Amino acid sequence: MTATSTQHPRPTGGGGTPLLSVRDLTVTFTRSGEQPFTAVDGLSFDVSPGQTVGLVGESGCGKSVTSLAIMGLLPARGNTVTGTVDFEGTDLLTLSDKAMRDRRGQEIGMIFQDPLSSLNPVVPIGRQVTEVLERHKGLSKKAARPLARDMLHKVGIPDPDRRLSEYPHQLSGGMRQRALIAMALACEPRLLIADEPTTALDVTIQAQILTLLRDLVQEMGTALIMITHDLGVVAGLCDEVNVLYGGRLVERGDRHPLFAEPRHPYTGGLLASVPGLESARGERLNPVPGSVADNLPWTSACAFAPRCSNAVDRCREETPGLAERDARVVRCFNPLHGEPSPAEQTTEVTR
Repeated sequence: MTATSTQHPRPTGGGGTPLLSVRDLTVTFTRSGEQPFTAVDGLSFDVSPGQTVGLVGESGCGKSVTSLAIMGLLPARGNTVTGTVDFEGTDLLTLSDKAMRDRRGQEIGMIFQDPLSSLNPVVPIGRQVTEVLERHKGLSKKAARPLARDMLHKVGIPDPDRRLSEYPHQLSGGMRQRALIAMALACEPRLLIADEPTTALDVTIQAQILTLLRDLVQEMGTALIMITHDLGVVAGLCDEVNVLYGGRLVERGDRHPLFAEPRHPYTGGLLASVPGLESARGERLNPVPGSVADNLPWTSACAFAPRCSNAVDRCREETPGLAERDARVVRCFNPLHGEPSPAEQTTEVTR
């Protein structure tokens, strides 16, 4: 086996020409009187049509900020975004606000984390779906309404004719989430970003939402970015998994080999912390030690070193680079399973 050193190792799944290529995306927040905070630090990944790519990690690792940067929804002030977000040959980061509004909803859709706060509480569900069709398809209210009803039916909302006239508070949590999905898919966008779409839903509704997303991706050939901290969601939906820590990519791989044999200690810790069906009653859980606040700066060390059981002295003194081997990308000096460290053989420290 040999390791290759590249600035941006290629993604491992999907095949074909990527629909979206994110390269060296960096988001830094600034506040008067405080040190700048880098929430996303040199992140790169690709998404191809019909592929589901997961962004995984604890709260604060940069997942949601990444999605907001791609969608152009970060605040106008107090942040700096660099890198490129190439969507079919156009860098989204260079578009004006108006040009980005034209693409949002029509070419790129997003499902937000909390449907109750994302939906307008004083506007009927049907109007919120037809508004998307009127804005991007140029349809009249009369022409858009049957299409909105069909979309509500497609996402599994019962009695869609009645639901068109109802308000968000009259729907259950699962139906509100389905309504958000209907809005996001109304114009059949080529890229869909789902930010924690199953948060606060019970297990049965979660399974229904995930099945719905999987079927829609297969039926429409939509590229899907799934943002989640739930590894169960990743196991059931994603083709490729990107594990983030402290704003940087620490491991990337296809779902099955990554779950079967994680190589970064953080990935292994996340998987070990998930309780299994075979666990004995009363058996203690195995969480990742420490918290996300226990970090070292990436500029001079591995940020995960204070929480890592595999850490060696070098981890606290040098920044590990990304290295690719056997269709896996890992950022670690001392990976799991006794593998020779790919970072040891990397001749150039990269992000």
